[in-house]
Amino acid sequence: MRLAFDPVVVLLLALAAGLYLRALRVVRARGLAATRAQQACWWIGMALLAIGLLGPPGAYDAELLSAHMAQHQLIGDLAAPFLLMGLRAPVLLFYLPRPALVLLARRRWLRGAFRLARRPLVALGIYVLAIYLWHYGPLFEGAVREPAVHVLQHQSFVVANLLLWWPVLEPSRRRMGGQLWKIGYVFAARMSTMLLGMVFLFSRDVLYESVYGPGPREGLSALGDQQTAGGMMTTLDVAIMLIALCWFFWEAARADALTGGSSSLPTTQGEAGTGAAREPEDAATGLEAPVSRR
Repeated sequence: MRLAFDPVVVLLLALAAGLYLRALRVVRARGLAATRAQQACWWIGMALLAIGLLGPPGAYDAELLSAHMAQHQLIGDLAAPFLLMGLRAPVLLFYLPRPALVLLARRRWLRGAFRLARRPLVALGIYVLAIYLWHYGPLFEGAVREPAVHVLQHQSFVVANLLLWWPVLEPSRRRMGGQLWKIGYVFAARMSTMLLGMVFLFSRDVLYESVYGPGPREGLSALGDQQTAGGMMTTLDVAIMLIALCWFFWEAARADALTGGSSSLPTTQGEAGTGAAREPEDAATGLEAPVSRR
């Protein structure tokens, strides 16, 4: 079993970890708190990134389609939600150093673009577009052949997944809401990728043959490798949908109990209708609020 060592990836992971530890120190110094569960989510997300980029999936991604798919699932579908849960406020407000926050806060177009991109319907569209665009034959094969294109592909998947999960997990708030519209939102996202996984699972033609070849691949047949990739995609999508169903029904029931049975249906309908989860004004962006608080 091989590993994929990349000093640039190691450096970037170390930088991300260092910024998180720094943010925790700032949070504690201000008398705020980040729970152990929240911190555990962050380190789980970091571990998933490390395994996907430096572990066997990264070492075999140019030889096995299934390894390539596993890598994408680890760094996008799985790592992104854990990282957002780990970044939940107040950590989110202090993750970037002050100079970076000031620079970002002065870019109104950037704040506006981020505000638009994290709206549920927009984020969902970006996610679906990124997934299907990068699985188009020439682009996917280009990512396998060219390291620079592969890096761009990874960045696209991570960003698309962060945007997708942002309105669901609401990291700018200290508590995640349990609005039931999120179940349909997660189902729509997972069904879109499940359809792609089923193409790999049930296709009788070998896809991406020009880069992976028509013959055996590390003990698997070409078709078996492809079906393994499709099976992993489909299984993960089903698992995420079931977890989302249970989690948000539980959150909704708990919120209903805490409010004495008063319904938050008007808020939920408003969110679903406009395609935008309600968040605090510019504090939700994580760009302006920290600048004014320091």
